[in-house]
Amino acid sequence: EARISRNGTGGPAAAGESNGAVEEDEEEEEEEEDDDDDDAEDLPPPPASYMQRGPRSSVSAEAYGEWNQKKEFTPPVHAKSDEVKARLKGVLEGSFLFQGLGGKDFESVIDAMKEHVLEPNTMIIKEGDDGEELYVIEEGVLDCYKKIKPDQDPIVVKTVNPGDVFGELALLYNCPRAASVSSRDKCVCWSLDRETFTHIVKDAAMKKRTKHEGFLEKVSLLETMDAYERSKVAEALRSEVRKAGELVVKQGEAGDMFYIVEEGTAVALRDFEDGEPPKEVKDYAAGDFFGELALLKDEPRAASVQAKSDLALLTLDRKAFKRLLGPLQAIMERTSQQYVNK
Repeated sequence: EARISRNGTGGPAAAGESNGAVEEDEEEEEEEEDDDDDDAEDLPPPPASYMQRGPRSSVSAEAYGEWNQKKEFTPPVHAKSDEVKARLKGVLEGSFLFQGLGGKDFESVIDAMKEHVLEPNTMIIKEGDDGEELYVIEEGVLDCYKKIKPDQDPIVVKTVNPGDVFGELALLYNCPRAASVSSRDKCVCWSLDRETFTHIVKDAAMKKRTKHEGFLEKVSLLETMDAYERSKVAEALRSEVRKAGELVVKQGEAGDMFYIVEEGTAVALRDFEDGEPPKEVKDYAAGDFFGELALLKDEPRAASVQAKSDLALLTLDRKAFKRLLGPLQAIMERTSQQYVNK
């Protein structure tokens, strides 16, 4: 929420204070307050649905105040078979939002999720409405529509597929729905209610995202990106860990993953001649990346990469890599030559 105006703190000058310095200070404060008011007038008005939200219209009302201390919370339980739980777990493990959850919390979230089977052309979210659930797609494809201009029909701004999460922004930032979402074909989605999300998922997801964004600021490859672009990369990143001595990628194999080293060290090994031991061609430390060449050129891995120490990695799959890092292709191709040509 934008802070519209600031409370002035300078009162009238005390009796006897009539020197020029005090008057100048007061004039400067008045000018600053005028500037704040001008800035406020330039801000677009909040959506009408946001202004009519009632007690939950303020983010601070949810987060602060003695009247809003965290209370004992018991998440709902929607009965599921072990097969369904295993299937749902596989879907959630691929989502950024749920990666920060521990075992017990993860199980609670799965128990709390509710299944929705949508026929084609079913609108499950309407732009401008309040949001009380987020959704995870198990099967099917849905389109997100947004009204760009008041006098035009909504247009498709995004398509979501199995494994994707949608509807989370209204819960994360307590705002109205930013777009409408409609099923393109028959879909199976799982919803999670606001209360369970707030008590179990939200804090873990925000901490993980903030950590990733802070780390990405230090990655040289991404230094030309702005904060918004880096935040989209942070959303898509997945975490992996490898033990010292373990191969992360193997020369000659197909590659479908891009890696950034978060913690630890690794080494690139390349076979140049049959029967000869592989040669070390590049070392990796925190902030370095690898695996890009196979994705850029659709070629097999040009070298193997082995963990020298226990290794924490951040990964992007092929689809996310092409979408988010495509504009950085020239930089990555130059970097890749360091181990291809050795």
